[in-house]
Amino acid sequence: MKIVIYTDGASRGNPGQASFGFTIADENGKLLYEKGQCIGVATNNVAEYTAVLEAFKKAREMFSGKVVHIELFADSKLVAEQLSGRYKIKSPHLKPIIEEIKILAVELGGVVYTHIPRSKNTAADRLANLALDNRD
Repeated sequence: MKIVIYTDGASRGNPGQASFGFTIADENGKLLYEKGQCIGVATNNVAEYTAVLEAFKKAREMFSGKVVHIELFADSKLVAEQLSGRYKIKSPHLKPIIEEIKILAVELGGVVYTHIPRSKNTAADRLANLALDNRD
């Protein structure tokens, strides 16, 4: 089974109020789940990685015991390149989040990460921004 995930993080200020958004769809593009949530004050990078982490947690919950192939699309080049292993991880505060992501990626059966332009990531971007717009 192929699963397609789009993720995005947002931070108004850097650091500032932050959020994430993600969508999970099947290989035909049928939306299976979407979520946007505030995470408090954080940097944009933390928000971007939190989006991936939370998407993987939900995917594990949704597809437990099933063999899945995940394609993850992010408009953060840093996220796509670091998680693919092409860029080094230099920020110590990101390493724990990234390690948890890597463990989940293995549990899920592996992930292909792709960087896309922001214009191709409108749903995840909308969810992240709606979460910030509607925060209490």
